[in-house]
Amino acid sequence: MKSNAATLVRFAFLCLIAFLMFTPIAWALAASFRPPTVPFALGNVFFAPSLSLENYAKALSLAPFGRYYVNTFWQVGAIIAAQLVTGSLAAFAFARYRFAGDRLLFTIILLQMMIPTAALLVPNFSTIRFLGLYDTIPGIALPFFGSAFATFLLRQSFLSIPRDLGDAAAIDGCRWDQELRFIFLPTAKSSLAALVLSALSFHWNDFLWPLVITQSDTARPLTAGLVRFTQMGEIGAQWGLLSAATMIVTLPLFVVFLVFQKQFVRGYLSSGIK
Repeated sequence: MKSNAATLVRFAFLCLIAFLMFTPIAWALAASFRPPTVPFALGNVFFAPSLSLENYAKALSLAPFGRYYVNTFWQVGAIIAAQLVTGSLAAFAFARYRFAGDRLLFTIILLQMMIPTAALLVPNFSTIRFLGLYDTIPGIALPFFGSAFATFLLRQSFLSIPRDLGDAAAIDGCRWDQELRFIFLPTAKSSLAALVLSALSFHWNDFLWPLVITQSDTARPLTAGLVRFTQMGEIGAQWGLLSAATMIVTLPLFVVFLVFQKQFVRGYLSSGIK
């Protein structure tokens, strides 16, 4: 009886958390379909006399979302590809081999996860300007080609593979790259999926760095492109228009997460991350 009551309390608590997290999304969705001529009134936020796609049509006409999507795909795709390569190689080295200072070096890499992203804006900006990559897609992606999180996540997954399996492959003449490709990576598919989804979510939603390092639509991703809608407040905040633009930006990410949420959770559980 007590266990049933505890389960009911946990379920109610989780439902409350889900409701609180979904409320802003529901508000933005309702605002995006609200006709621009209908003012927002207290107590009448979620209900309108009719639904309209006018906000979406206006948002698509005011900003080059096609260009923003292409920039975002290139930026996020380059970051994910680079992190898969660098993270896999680093994780394989830390999981498979023992060398002097390996624990210290791994600890130093993990310390990167404790540094706020905002603290790196100035040195990263100076480096990108020095390389001549300001206002370019490579300039946005380059600082994230190496990831401490990717190294940690894949290392945890690689450690679950018995060392005897790798030793047997080496005895049979398997090179280290073949060992990584045919033994370690296929075993870590769930962790690789979790890494891809995590990187996709973070860099798709990243706002501050792309805003700092770009000044034109030729390189701006979706999130930085939303700034265009925040600068239209001469006659007051246009919440419906801004909500429609936000939905255009976030909808693909929602779809991806809903489709691959099982792989996302399974990857974290298989890596020992609670």
